[in-house]
Order: sequence, then C-alpha cells, then structure tokens
Amino acid sequence: MAGRLHGWSWAVLLQLLLGMNLMVMPLTQARSLRFVTLLYRHGDRSPVKTYPKDPYQEEEWPQGFGQLTKEGMLQHWELGQALRQRYHGFLNTSYHHQEVYVRSTDFDRTLMSAEANLAGLFPPNGMQRFNPNISWQPIPVHTVPVTEDKLLKFPLGPCPRYEQLQNETRQTPEYQNESIRNAQFLDMVANETGLTDLTLETVWNVYDTLFCEQTHGLLLPPWASPQTMQRLSQLKDFSFRFLFGIHEQAEKARLQGGVLLAQIRKNLTLMATTSQLPKLLVYSAHDTTLVALQMALDVYNGEQAPYASCHIFELWEDNGNFSVEMYFRNESKKDPWPLILPGCSLRCPLQDFLHLTESVVPKDWQQECQLASSTADTEVIVALAVCGSILFLLIVLLLTVLFRMQAQPPGYRHIADGEDHA
Repeated sequence: MAGRLHGWSWAVLLQLLLGMNLMVMPLTQARSLRFVTLLYRHGDRSPVKTYPKDPYQEEEWPQGFGQLTKEGMLQHWELGQALRQRYHGFLNTSYHHQEVYVRSTDFDRTLMSAEANLAGLFPPNGMQRFNPNISWQPIPVHTVPVTEDKLLKFPLGPCPRYEQLQNETRQTPEYQNESIRNAQFLDMVANETGLTDLTLETVWNVYDTLFCEQTHGLLLPPWASPQTMQRLSQLKDFSFRFLFGIHEQAEKARLQGGVLLAQIRKNLTLMATTSQLPKLLVYSAHDTTLVALQMALDVYNGEQAPYASCHIFELWEDNGNFSVEMYFRNESKKDPWPLILPGCSLRCPLQDFLHLTESVVPKDWQQECQLASSTADTEVIVALAVCGSILFLLIVLLLTVLFRMQAQPPGYRHIADGEDHA
C-alpha cells in the first residue's frame, strides 16, 4: 500500500511539473497570412487600333476600340471567384470597405475589369443585397487621370534618362541583329497593312489587332498565316524586352517597374509593423505594367501576360517572423505558379526580399530621370529674367526722372509753388 501511494505521489508531482512547464512555455502561433497585393491585367478587349488596309474597322466592334468585351468581363469574374476560394478564411465572407482597396488605371477596360473581378470576389450577402434579383453590389474602384499616373501606366515619363537608355538599346548588337533579321519581314507587313512607319517597336500593334480579330472569330487576310502570326508574336515579346531590358536592365527597372515595386515594398513593410493598410490591395492595369514589375523583380518569363493574368504578393507571419511569397496566375484552369525571387526561396524572409530588391528601386525618380536638375535650371533662369526685367525698369524710371528734373526752366518751380499756395 505504501509503495502504491509512493508511486501515486510521484505521478502527481510529475503532472504538476509538466503543468507548470506548459504555463511557462510560450504558445506557438500558427503561420498566418497578413496581407495580399494583387496586380492583374485587364480582360479580353477589342483592338486598340487598326491598320489602313484592315477590312475590319472600329464599327466592327460593339463598343469600339480598346474596350472590354463580354469574354473579358467573364474572365475577371472567374478570377474574382478563384480569389474568393484562395482567400477563404482570410477575407470576410462579405465586403467590408476596411479590408480591400482597389486602384485602376484610368481606362474603361481596366476599370470595368476591376468591377467584374469584384463582382466575383464579393457577391452580396444578406443585408448587402439591395435587390433580390441582382447578385451584385457596387464596390469603389479608385483611379487618377492618365497624365498623372506615375504608378501603373508604363512606360513612365517624361524621363530623359530612360529615353537615352532606349537610344543606347537601339545601338546594341541584339537590337541591330533583330532589325537586320526582320527587315524584309517588316517590309512585307508594311506593304500588306498599308503602314508606312513600321518598326521593331511598333509592329506589335499589327499583331495585337490580328490576335483580337482571330480570337473573336474574324477571318484573317491570307498573308497573316500561322507562321506570320508566330513571328509577329515573337516580335511583340521582343518589344517588351526592348522597353524594360536588353540593355542596362537594372537602371531601366529603377526608372520604370521599380517605381511600382517601391510602393509594394513600402506597403509590405508597413503591414509587418503597424497593420494600417487594408488586408487586400488590388491594382488593375495592363500587360506592360506586369512586365515592368516582373522585369524589375527578374522573374519575367519572356512572354506576353495573358488577359486577366495576376501577379500575387502574400505577406506571411510565423512567430513574429515575416516572409513574402509570390505567385503568377496566367492559366485559369491551374493553380498560380510559384515565383521565386533570384537569390531567395519561395518563402522569402521579408528583410531578404527588401535587400534583394533594393538595387532596382529609385532613391529619387526625378533626379535619376535627370528631371530635377533641368527643372531647377529653368527656375533659376526664369528668376534671373524677372529680376533683370525689374532692374531694367527701375533704371529707366530713374533716368526719366533725372532727365525731366534737368530739363525744367529755372523759374518753373517758383511759379508752380506760388500757384499751389494761392
């Protein structure tokens, strides 16, 4: 009996010690998603422009050039639905304005894409349903005029240094060889389209028009064979690399995609310290926006971003440690592809992410574009001109007064004074 009591007392003591240890040991927090940033391209659209010999002109398209189509609306509604599933448990089941902020470029197709996306992401629930027959609710999409957009509309400008880099790019062996190799092909396309100023940098417009027409079931002209379309597609991809790569890619990034990356970095840092932003930040923009950003991150796959493709940034927290994960959704039937920042892993520690992207973020965009110095010089010149003009007028006025005083007759002032006192 004594042995049993002795064993029981040891068991009780062991349980008490374990209980005390559990109370002292910190609870392990589960890894949690803290913040998401999305950048997506608009959905399917009509051509932005056409060419002189095109049998299909603007009246062929229900809403004219550059407009979102019904297919494009559906693409973004489906993307919104996919995002709803991906972030189930992270986002509220109903729309809350504190949780999401959407910014778009000031184009019909990007604004409408954002609205279609939000319709799929936040269908109204319960009290949010203002009409039982309409499964939709208005959600704000913010924008700024195109001329003021220095975040999402690329290439950014005016930027003299960027234009200088583009001129240097035109002199590189890669650009020169591409020009020589495609000279006859460009002549053929120019002759068939009626375009007189076709270059490596503008031929993408022809491909874009033909691609849109083909996508919507319009019959292409005989010269636009599958081989021709493939070559035009390759030249379109080359035009993206011309804009943001080939020559001095890191510096081009600081003047272009690095501007958007700087804002994304700032938001990630802010959410890791203060949580003062919405949980979901969305940018609705263009293929050039995606390419500019991905070239800055050095994760671009070399191909045009499809309609409704989406670059995802996720900020995760694990026991006080933050990491950034990136994904790219460029196929609607597959999960987003993981994107790995060179020099890091998929779960890239936030500080490593910031360090690895530091070199492609501008310190002072205006100064690096060589805008600040020219602006300051202009202000100095204007100020000197104004001061010089004022000084000149003062001298003229002084000389005029002196001349009149010397020209007065000797008795004039005496007579005048007498009249004044009369």
